Amino acid sequence: MPEGHSVHRLARQFEDVFGGERLAVSSPQGRFVHGAALLDGHVLTGSVAHGKHLFLTFEHGLVLHVHLGLYGAWNFGGDATFRGASSIGAPRKVGEREVYDDAGADAAPDDPVDGYAGPPAPVGAVRVRLAGAHGWADLRGASTCEAVTEAEGEAVLARLGPDPLRNRPGDRDTFTAGILARRTPLAALLMDQKVIAGVGNVYRAELLFRQRLDPWLAGNALSLDTARLLWDDTVAMMSDGVRDGRIITTPARYWGGPGAAEPAGGLPSPEESHFVYQRQGRDCRDCGTPIALTELGARKLYWCPDCQRSKH
Repeated sequence: MPEGHSVHRLARQFEDVFGGERLAVSSPQGRFVHGAALLDGHVLTGSVAHGKHLFLTFEHGLVLHVHLGLYGAWNFGGDATFRGASSIGAPRKVGEREVYDDAGADAAPDDPVDGYAGPPAPVGAVRVRLAGAHGWADLRGASTCEAVTEAEGEAVLARLGPDPLRNRPGDRDTFTAGILARRTPLAALLMDQKVIAGVGNVYRAELLFRQRLDPWLAGNALSLDTARLLWDDTVAMMSDGVRDGRIITTPARYWGGPGAAEPAGGLPSPEESHFVYQRQGRDCRDCGTPIALTELGARKLYWCPDCQRSKH
């Protein structure tokens, strides 16, 4: 499932390429026909992410609320002025990129002016298509796609915990209070979107390792300072994810070891990007102990049995 940094990149991208535009909204697949009709022909006035939820606000007070779930993804394309990632969301077999395309995307060769003849025919099960003057965005596979009122959107937000990428005044205190009040293991709390919004399996594993926290340690066993440091590291790590378009949790000193490829664009290879995630059975980068893999709450959990022994 795409984690919070991807959804914040989506929000920024929609603001950049469609903000202030009157959009044509349709449902080629047919499963969102009524919602598309409510939004069609209206101006996009805002784009906000909170955790794994995206809210696109239109001039008449309705909101397109999207949660990508496990399989959802947005694809973008347009003319040479349309800057954006070609795909953001769940991993796709071909063409997944979360970087900006400086050459434009999917330009059609039959337009003598700027290479753009409008959106192509939809391919596959496109739940909703947004189209503006210079480009389009297609949504497939989302678990939630609905047109709601602003009040209904606020009700969704009220059920979510603080988002480290918004990091509003009071969010740190809300998070620490929520953690310290529970006996639930930290590894479960970090995946609870009511406690903290946007953290998924990759960030969960990497945060606990970076803070040297036992995944099974109860939240109420932490000190206040440790809980605050956990929030601060989450903010820093996820902010890097928005910037880089990838989850990279290892600092540069861990990159470029023997036999490693040169970092592309200043970023490490996927094999060097994480401390523990999907590294089960391999030596811990810090202590050499084999990384462990177990399950917690029906999700895979990666951790170092030595570096993350309970010390709190």
